[in-house]
Amino acid sequence: MPAPRRADLQADCASCFGLCCVALPFARSADFAADKPAGKACGNLQADFRCGIHTDLRERGYPGCTVFDCFGAGQKVSQVTFGGTDWRSAPGTSGAMFAVFPVMRQLHELLWYVTEALGLAAARPVHRDLRRAADRIEELTRGSAEEIRAVDVNALRGEVNELLLRAGELARAGLPGRRRNHRGADLIGARLAGADLRGASLRGALLIAADLSGADLRSADLIGADLRDADLSGADLSGALFVTQAQLNAARGDASTVLPAGLERPVHW
Repeated sequence: MPAPRRADLQADCASCFGLCCVALPFARSADFAADKPAGKACGNLQADFRCGIHTDLRERGYPGCTVFDCFGAGQKVSQVTFGGTDWRSAPGTSGAMFAVFPVMRQLHELLWYVTEALGLAAARPVHRDLRRAADRIEELTRGSAEEIRAVDVNALRGEVNELLLRAGELARAGLPGRRRNHRGADLIGARLAGADLRGASLRGALLIAADLSGADLRSADLIGADLRDADLSGADLSGALFVTQAQLNAARGDASTVLPAGLERPVHW
């Protein structure tokens, strides 16, 4: 089975039944203007499953929606798992559909990371195992609703993470100089303007509101790093490993921020 295409792991809202707007809960906060329990449609969801305030989400108090990324899980559940039958026309499917979506989202996130790792030439020693992992996860995503709900995602994530860690280490191994290790570090609000973080491990680091303006993040491993409200103005993220669009959307940057290939500059920068 061929590795998933990157395009298949990007949200296609036109092919989804608004699952993120219904299946998931959110609480009134700086990210959301109102409370919404899981399984209840957001008041902004229209009859055609599109968001009625999509172009004004941040201004209307819903910046959290602009950060969320399903990695293509929405259309997979809508069009593959449930064969194009939506929860409004077949209300009996809603419970199962809404339960499957969060699991599918995690599986697609893993597929995203594995696909990224397969694109790293230096990680060739683990490419065979990565392809096997991609095939296994893809097969899981094509199971029945009951089979998907039964997947032990935590165990699977632990296995795949070992491969991703090895791939990241191989990709950073050829860089000159000492590479900083900030894996899982609490760097909330840290002053790292202009810091040399080339090839650093920032896996799972808390970088909320950190000042990374002008920082050199080339080839840094940013898998799972929390970049909410981090200042990336003028930072260089070219070649940074495992960066997602959601991480960029949650951060602040400007026209001079250098992005990894394949990712888009958020419209609010």
